[in-house]
Amino acid sequence: MASPSSRLLSLCLLLCFALTANALHFYLDTNEKRCFIEELPTDTIVEGHYRALEWSEQTQTYVENPELGVLVEVDELETSHNVVRTRGPPDGRFTFTSHEAGDHAICLSASYPSSGSWFGSTHIRLYLDIVVGATKPDLEHDRTHVSELSAKLRDLNQKLEDVRREQQYQREREANFRDLSESTNSRAVWYSLAQMIVLVLTCAWQLRHLKRFFEDRKMH
Repeated sequence: MASPSSRLLSLCLLLCFALTANALHFYLDTNEKRCFIEELPTDTIVEGHYRALEWSEQTQTYVENPELGVLVEVDELETSHNVVRTRGPPDGRFTFTSHEAGDHAICLSASYPSSGSWFGSTHIRLYLDIVVGATKPDLEHDRTHVSELSAKLRDLNQKLEDVRREQQYQREREANFRDLSESTNSRAVWYSLAQMIVLVLTCAWQLRHLKRFFEDRKMH
C-alpha cells in the first residue's frame, strides 16, 4: 500500500503535467470559430498541434481532407495585440511566444479556399494539443556567463604563455650550462695535456742533465 507522501507526490506530478500540456478535441462547422483562453507568463513559448477531420457522408466517419484549411489566431486580451494569424493544412503546428503576461485567446476555424468547389457547411472534428513551454532563457545572464567564461579563458591563456616563457627560459639556462660545462671540460683536457707535456719535457731535461753529470764524473 502506497504511503500518503508517495500519493501526494504522484498527485503533484499529475497536476504539473496538466498545467503544461492540454490535449482535447471538439466539434464545429466550417467557417465557425472556437476560442480557448490560456493564461501565460511573460516570454513563454507555446507550441500547438492541431488536426482537423471532416465528416464524410459516404463512409459515415471523420476523414482528413487535404483541401480543408485551418486558421489559427492568437490575441492578447488585455492589449488586443494579435500575436499569431496563420493558415495551415488540416494537420499542422503553430508556435508563439507571449510578450505580455495575462490571458491569451487561441482561436481556430476550419474553412475551404474561396476558389474551391465546396459549398455549404461541413461538420469538423478538430483535435488540439497545446504545450506550454519553459520561460525563454535570460539572454543578459547568458551574455554575462559567456563574458565570465571568456575572461577565464584569457586568464588560462595568459598562464599558459607564462608557463611557456618559463620553459623557454629553463631551456636557455640548460643550454648555457651545457655550453659552459663543455667549455670547462675542454679546458680541463687541454690543461691535462699541457701538464703531461711539461712533465715529459721536465723528465727529458732531468735525464739529459743526469747523463752529462755522469759523463763529467767519468772523465775526471
